[in-house]
Amino acid sequence: MANDPQLEETCYMCSALAVSREHVPPRCLFPESKDVGGLNLRKELITVPSCAAHNAAKSCDDEFLMMSLAGIVGNNSIGYRHWTGKVDRAFRRSSYRVLNSTVLKPKRIERLVLEGNLFMDVIWGTPDVARLYRCFEHVLRGLYFHDFGHRFEGDVRLIPGFIKHEPGHAHTWQKFIEARYRYDADSMPRNGGNPEVFYYQRFPNDEHGLIAYRLCLYGGVDVYACLIPSTVRMPGNLVAEMISGGMKTVITVGEKAFTFN
Repeated sequence: MANDPQLEETCYMCSALAVSREHVPPRCLFPESKDVGGLNLRKELITVPSCAAHNAAKSCDDEFLMMSLAGIVGNNSIGYRHWTGKVDRAFRRSSYRVLNSTVLKPKRIERLVLEGNLFMDVIWGTPDVARLYRCFEHVLRGLYFHDFGHRFEGDVRLIPGFIKHEPGHAHTWQKFIEARYRYDADSMPRNGGNPEVFYYQRFPNDEHGLIAYRLCLYGGVDVYACLIPSTVRMPGNLVAEMISGGMKTVITVGEKAFTFN
């Protein structure tokens, strides 16, 4: 991204003067046309003003995010072709050996049995969750700037729907959040010029001023997020207190019921 000396906006992440434009989400997540049969999946990409520290300096995080997401089981054909194209080439380059070792650890090869006599070998392991959260927080703050024209001040809380939990409280809570967002998202527009790669949905602010987003990448990676402005004081939540207190609690979303404790 070339510097623009005439750019007088401030960065989407901080108060520093912007020197370039940052792609949201990172441009490397969008496959090149040579890897997807000549399709142009890099049109109408979202960009926001950025300082040097929050653009070029985080290029390794961008590559980490690409490697972490493109090959997830359940992605569409675009994600698969990106994985077997650019991502595979990156894994093979010696300069990416350190990055490769940090995507999943520990990791192992597992054989996933499909219907009939079909199977596929997959890499199984624990992702660097803290780093994933940091990457997605940048994306969400960028989308907020794109939507509202100014920097978001406050906390970002998110649940990556693609990270699987063992049966228990965390698993049930994740499934409840997923169902709640999807229930409301049915009537919401999908934003983004290349929905096969990425789209997002922004929900109307609730009565407390909270802002909810749903992100979807490669048709199989969902992230559910809540942006809490610094001016908002979170109200008490009786249901959350009942759950944390160990009381059996049942929450319904449409026809689905979620039982805690």
